[in-house]
Amino acid sequence: MLRKTLTLLFAVATVVCANAQQFKALLFTKTAGFHHTSIHEGVAGVRNLAARHNFTVDWQEDPSVFSEQRLKNFDVVIFLNTTGDILNAEQQTAFEKYIQSGKGWVGIHAAADTEYDWPWYTKMVGMMFHTHPAQQTAYLDVVDSNFPGLERFPKRMLWTDEWYEYQKPYKSNDLKFLITLDEKTYSAKTSKGNGMGDIHPIAWYHPYDGGRAFYTGLGHIGLVYSDQFFLDHLYGGIYWAATGKGVK
Repeated sequence: MLRKTLTLLFAVATVVCANAQQFKALLFTKTAGFHHTSIHEGVAGVRNLAARHNFTVDWQEDPSVFSEQRLKNFDVVIFLNTTGDILNAEQQTAFEKYIQSGKGWVGIHAAADTEYDWPWYTKMVGMMFHTHPAQQTAYLDVVDSNFPGLERFPKRMLWTDEWYEYQKPYKSNDLKFLITLDEKTYSAKTSKGNGMGDIHPIAWYHPYDGGRAFYTGLGHIGLVYSDQFFLDHLYGGIYWAATGKGVK
């Protein structure tokens, strides 16, 4: 009888360990400005990453999740094409404390078109949206292949997306660039801008206020979220932001 009980307990423990998740992610997609139709493809893409890489994802559009108590359940918060003013003052304070506790944030595309009047947030993002031309094809250049998710990314790659031109000066001066955009390979001119010059960052990361922040400007077009190169890039950012691992 004792042997059967121990065998059962061992089997249960084995199942629990096998199903244990690496980390927990909050996926937030609230918009108070432009609403990207690609959000639903993005949610599906992140959910697929969670299934593939064994982490939990909780999709929310209700900002009430940004309380000190509820945020304690997550290792990383992902802003997927959020826009405008999406958190009130109390929620902003809770999120600041969350990052200061050593947790991580991932911003995708329009996360840089969010909360312009919240200085702490803009410094976390690192650069904020200014303008963009029509969607078109351009060349991406990887400048740091050692960051998680970029190991298999070609050094130079043809890519189609909506190319953000970011405000200058940068909001943070410690950004570590991962991917840049070759402005000679597309038409950057708009009524509000003419590109960013010799260096046009499109993905970066940095330690921030006790935690970690990763941002990618890719992700406007829905089909991007089924592209394996992009998914590897995105998961690398999520993995680093959630765990702090993978960067020497």
